[in-house]
Amino acid sequence: MKKINFLNELHKEGKLEFVEPSEEVKQSYLEKSDSNLLASKVLLERNLLAEAISMTYYSMYHATTALFFKCGIKCENHGATIIILKELFNFDNKQISKAKEERIDKQYYADFYINNQDVLEAISITERFNSRIKDYISKLTNEKISEIRKNLIESLK
Repeated sequence: MKKINFLNELHKEGKLEFVEPSEEVKQSYLEKSDSNLLASKVLLERNLLAEAISMTYYSMYHATTALFFKCGIKCENHGATIIILKELFNFDNKQISKAKEERIDKQYYADFYINNQDVLEAISITERFNSRIKDYISKLTNEKISEIRKNLIESLK
């Protein structure tokens, strides 16, 4: 119930809304996701490990945003995006949830230890996560998109 109230509040605030499904916007976010993943690899090469971790999260987030735009859903809240991924798309959100926690820890706090192996693992997880998102997108039918939108509408009542 708490999750539904949270989503309802975001909807009322205009931070969770229905838009026209858009292949163009979807593709733009997939490109952004790919760019973030590449950036994480470049940052790793430069030994900018915390920044590389942040880019792996954003790569996952933008891939998820692409999925949402494919279905005509616009969400401006990272936490809600992760909830919707699980609740509406029935997609395992543990990896993106963990990536978000890691990004916050590395971006805002100084008392952490990170090494190259941690970043390599995050990159590998991101590649698999993004691949699953892209596969999910490729298998979406108009009927499934309608069902997803209907389920979100019902949950926001």
